[in-house]
Amino acid sequence: MNSLTQVQSIITFAWWMAFSLSVVLYVVLDGADLGAGVFSLFVRKAEERGAIMSAMAGTWDANETWLIVAGGVMFAAFPFVYGSAFSYLMIPLALALWGMITRAVALEFRHVAEARWQRFSDLAFGLSSLVVAFFGGMALGAVMQGFPLTHDAGTVPTYVGGALRFISPFSIWTGIASVIAVTQGGVLFIRARFHHGEPIRRQAARWSSVIFYLALAVAIVTIVFSMAIFPWAAHKWLGPNFWIWAIVLLAVIISAVMMRTAANRDKDLKALIWFTVALAIMSIAFLATLYPWMVPGTWTIYSGASPAVSLFTFTLAMGGFFPIMIMYNAYQIWVFRGRISAMEVHH
Repeated sequence: MNSLTQVQSIITFAWWMAFSLSVVLYVVLDGADLGAGVFSLFVRKAEERGAIMSAMAGTWDANETWLIVAGGVMFAAFPFVYGSAFSYLMIPLALALWGMITRAVALEFRHVAEARWQRFSDLAFGLSSLVVAFFGGMALGAVMQGFPLTHDAGTVPTYVGGALRFISPFSIWTGIASVIAVTQGGVLFIRARFHHGEPIRRQAARWSSVIFYLALAVAIVTIVFSMAIFPWAAHKWLGPNFWIWAIVLLAVIISAVMMRTAANRDKDLKALIWFTVALAIMSIAFLATLYPWMVPGTWTIYSGASPAVSLFTFTLAMGGFFPIMIMYNAYQIWVFRGRISAMEVHH
């Protein structure tokens, strides 16, 4: 909102990069957990549903921490965006938050629940995973559409619009696309975490074959849909630097082919890694497409940045936090890297 010096602009850009990193890591890491939760709705055996929760019990909390970090960075470095965007997205974000809380309760307390309550816990876990994926994706689509602000002199711009403005054909589509994308990651995660002889792993392998082609179709439709309704996206993708975006698209295609090849050869970890690479490339490409906007047509990263004093204070206080978080995540993933069986639910 305020004019920034060159140094302030550099720091603002650095915090936008940190925010983007947090979002990408959340999508990549917790996306697989959410997809495994959606998949669990179609698993018949109670011990297998419980084993899915056990498979992610050591890492899910660290994965979700990246979403908290992203919210903290936005609150401190981009408070104007935070205040208006959260007003605009109050309903989908509240529903997504409900889903996260429900997932956490189901994950932590299922193993101590009575048998008659375990089915309820399993259902709550699966449905809440679906809710988080759908409304998270819907919120993303709504952000791409932008939203109106007040323009009163001497006041902070605030959101003006109804509580249901976020609903549109595009935002509904991105919600559906999000569910399909995380489910693909979820079934690959289950394949990588369970022993080869486990029935649930064979079920996940069948799902991965079908969802792979569905996810490709969804990605193509989303790209075409975006170019049709967002001039800023079409201008970047089809503009003078179209060759850069062609290379990005080629990289995604190669990653998808490598993922599919690895999955066909039962190289589960490689398949999951290649899926992660493809998802990371698409997430980074999306953020690069948005730049310099945080909310297209509403806030740029510079107009929504915090005042200088707050920006420098936040940098001094939190600048070294990200390497620690990354090392923490990497250590947890390494410790809980082994395959498990359905008997894991019995601890």
